Amino acid sequence: MISFESDYIAGAHPKVLEALLQTNMVALSGYGSDPFTERAKENIRKVCECPEAEVHFLVGGTQTNAVVISSLLKSYEGVVAAETGHVSTHEAGAIEHTGHKVLALSQCDGKIDSSELASYLAGFFADANHEHMVFPGMVYISHPTEYGTLYSKSELEAIADVCRRYEMPLYLDGARLGYGIMSRETDVTMADIARLCDVFYIGGTKVGALCGEAVVFTKSNAPKHFTTIIKQNGALLAKGRLLGVQFDALFTDNLYFDISKHAIHMAEQLKAVLKEKGYTFYLESPTNQQFVVLEDEKYEKLKEQVAMSFWEKPDETHTVVRLATSWSTREEDVEVLRGIL
Repeated sequence: MISFESDYIAGAHPKVLEALLQTNMVALSGYGSDPFTERAKENIRKVCECPEAEVHFLVGGTQTNAVVISSLLKSYEGVVAAETGHVSTHEAGAIEHTGHKVLALSQCDGKIDSSELASYLAGFFADANHEHMVFPGMVYISHPTEYGTLYSKSELEAIADVCRRYEMPLYLDGARLGYGIMSRETDVTMADIARLCDVFYIGGTKVGALCGEAVVFTKSNAPKHFTTIIKQNGALLAKGRLLGVQFDALFTDNLYFDISKHAIHMAEQLKAVLKEKGYTFYLESPTNQQFVVLEDEKYEKLKEQVAMSFWEKPDETHTVVRLATSWSTREEDVEVLRGIL
């Protein structure tokens, strides 16, 4: 069985594990107050070209989204997101569990459009009954999106402009941010994201870490006592070193970006093999997630030898599947797949 099921099927990059082993017996203070965590934060500030950024480490993406979103919203507010956004679909109602509604917008290839966002917000406040409704309190986007697509710099600027106009924070889910930043088809840098977003997170779980996400507040806008909020939500590790040491390794000597670049290279090889074998793509993705449409009979036969993710049913006889590369994908994996296809 060869696996292209996801980008977190392997454990952690060897350099991350090495860092954990090397520091294992070092006595460190808890809750992320150790020097490795502090160094990781400083390296992230440098990469973001945002010296005033406040950085916090949490364990996983759903936990991060729930804590950040609930801490920024007032009790009567909800979060605006694409109908295909992770908070809208695959987080088991985690946002709603915090008492906040996800306000879904239509999407195109996983992205929301700034003009549609502006129209939605204008319509909400023009409604004479809006005082009786859930207020849109912030905007959530994913980059890359759940379909592996990317926002351009101009698209991000347009969305950020709408958010500023309505005095709403813009929050970017960067679970796979490394793969977006290192795509050959992007014009967006980490510094652009820090400049345009009020808060975002840098995904570690899917980009070389055992676990962990780095939340970055970019405008001196972190909620008051955010560390206490994290703990109140059961998300503050006593052994905060687990996250700090990993991100210190990832943001030393360009590792985060080098391993992300490798995943993109593997995705390009994967895409070439799929095209060579005549497969139909559901959409064009410039990142590490590739989506193909299979006849159901072919899907049932193929999944006996290839682990991949079911995505959706476009009709009664076809299935859309996702194949993902990662920092751990090898060229020989792609060659084995070529022989199976």
